[in-house]
Amino acid sequence: MTSAPPVDPQVPTVSVILPILNEEAHLRTAVSMVLAQDWPHRIEVVLALGPSHDRTAEIAADLAREDPRVILVDNPSGRTPDALNAAIAAASGDVIVRVDGHSEIPDDYISVAVDVLERTGADNVGGLMDAQGKTVFERAVAVAMRSPVGVGNSRFHVGGGAGPADTVYLGVFRRSALERVGGYDPRYARAQDWEMNHRIRQSGGLVYFTPELRVTYRPRGSVEALAKQYFYYGRWRRVVARRHEGTINA
Repeated sequence: MTSAPPVDPQVPTVSVILPILNEEAHLRTAVSMVLAQDWPHRIEVVLALGPSHDRTAEIAADLAREDPRVILVDNPSGRTPDALNAAIAAASGDVIVRVDGHSEIPDDYISVAVDVLERTGADNVGGLMDAQGKTVFERAVAVAMRSPVGVGNSRFHVGGGAGPADTVYLGVFRRSALERVGGYDPRYARAQDWEMNHRIRQSGGLVYFTPELRVTYRPRGSVEALAKQYFYYGRWRRVVARRHEGTINA
């Protein structure tokens, strides 16, 4: 058991939220890296669990038993926007850090992100999506994901200077910004990050990219899984673009 540090009223409280579905292979590592943050203040980790077909639920239950900072909530639909909204509703933090079950964050991720939020006045900050594969296939996919030829020239894929952005990878949000725009739109099964960031910017908020933040992303492990992932990304991105002009180039 890990005891929580005392609350400092001058420091924002932090909740890390993860939408989880069929993440048996990566969940324990992802959560362990969140719990190992160098952030010296109180933190909670909210896992929104969809109807997985592997050992994800069992692993999540073990994590919650091992550390009281881990909170479990149900996401019966299994859809990402529903998971994110359920996790936000269960979270108590002033700052909401989105992490995925197949991503890994460095130990200074939260402290750097909170510092950037405070320095810039941004409503959402994010950094590089650093694709790293373990198998030969995953490594090939990772190379493509870091190339403008493979995924376009978004800074969160290929890098670049710090500054305002249309969208960022995952995101570290002020809770007040999420509440201002009404959370994630459940109509969008994919591309909800682009759509959310569009609404934040339309409401007068700042979305900010910084290369100081880097998240290791584990690509899909098969051609079939990768093809399905990008088919749905493309399909839902077009849906978002039809509703919100200006998001297609995000």
